[in-house]
Amino acid sequence: MTDSPAGFLAALLLLAGLFPVLAARWPLRVFEVLPPIVLSYVLATALAVGGFWSTAPEVQATQKQVMTLALPALIFLLLVRCDLRAILALGPRVLLAFACATASIALGFIVAAFAWSSLLPADAWKPLSAVAGGWVGGTANLVAVSEALDTPPELLSFALLTDALCYSVWVLLLFATVPLAARFNGWAKARASAEAVAGFELAPTKTPSPGHVLLWLGLGLAGGLGARELAGFLPQDGVLNITSWTLLIVSVAGVIAALTPLRNLPGAEGCGGALLAVVVVALASQGSFAGLAAAPWFVLAGFTVLAVHGALMLLAARAFKLDLALIGVASLSNIGGIASAPLLAATHAKALAPLGVLLALLGYLLGTGVGLALAALLPRIMGE
Repeated sequence: MTDSPAGFLAALLLLAGLFPVLAARWPLRVFEVLPPIVLSYVLATALAVGGFWSTAPEVQATQKQVMTLALPALIFLLLVRCDLRAILALGPRVLLAFACATASIALGFIVAAFAWSSLLPADAWKPLSAVAGGWVGGTANLVAVSEALDTPPELLSFALLTDALCYSVWVLLLFATVPLAARFNGWAKARASAEAVAGFELAPTKTPSPGHVLLWLGLGLAGGLGARELAGFLPQDGVLNITSWTLLIVSVAGVIAALTPLRNLPGAEGCGGALLAVVVVALASQGSFAGLAAAPWFVLAGFTVLAVHGALMLLAARAFKLDLALIGVASLSNIGGIASAPLLAATHAKALAPLGVLLALLGYLLGTGVGLALAALLPRIMGE
């Protein structure tokens, strides 16, 4: 057992880096089913439950400080490569598909909360709102919403379990439907959309130097601290508290920075990925398996969301003549994020890969806001 802040930080960094390094060195099938970041979370949770580090006030204070500093910096680094001008230039069909995906996911959570409220534990709206943020944006948004709502560790475990399991099934389903694209497009009376994204690739960056890494870490931390200072002047309530205001402000700052030459500096993606791993492991370090018997109901709620989302996307495809590639990429840009949406897009047509990147970045921008909006609505639906 370690009870020193330095020992705890060392354990966090080792756990955050272990599985990404193993996945890069030995690309085994297990890493396709369970991504490195999920394995890092599981191992960190197991170590926390096993008492590998103590619950001394010093360690708990370090956990909180890591989240306070790293999470806003992470959001900034993820959004600094987002080019809203390019997204808007993609045309109405692309944005319509993305809007349908986001709206149907949000409606799915409302339906699931109404359908299963009697089976879910108290405060279940918190992990459901966190998963909603993650399924519009990504893991960083899930973490951001859970932190803003002060979600207990055991409920956060349900959120991450639901996210990982349902996401895996949905990804497999979307990839399995690729060979059906021609028949689907005929049914929807839609044209192929490969030409819709021609010329909108993100400019590649050079290999980052140590100076670039330090610069991005400094900019991320400075952006987060500045956002927190501004958040202190804004009105506070149960949902829009200082943490949620901080994350919303730093999201806007990241988008503004993306309109400047900063977006062309190398290293933002790498630093953001590293911070994401650290943040997830820091969350897992507070883990608990208390109340695990309720987990199946959260997973059932997650699949209910996906059923509603899938049905509404089929209706949208027929009504608005959207092709399978477009609705699939729009869906996975929300639920899967930047790690998987470009892969699905490229499977349909290589020219569509940039579309997956751009829509996933748009999801990062909207995810936290959607999750917090549902956090204001779901407690009323669930009678809390």
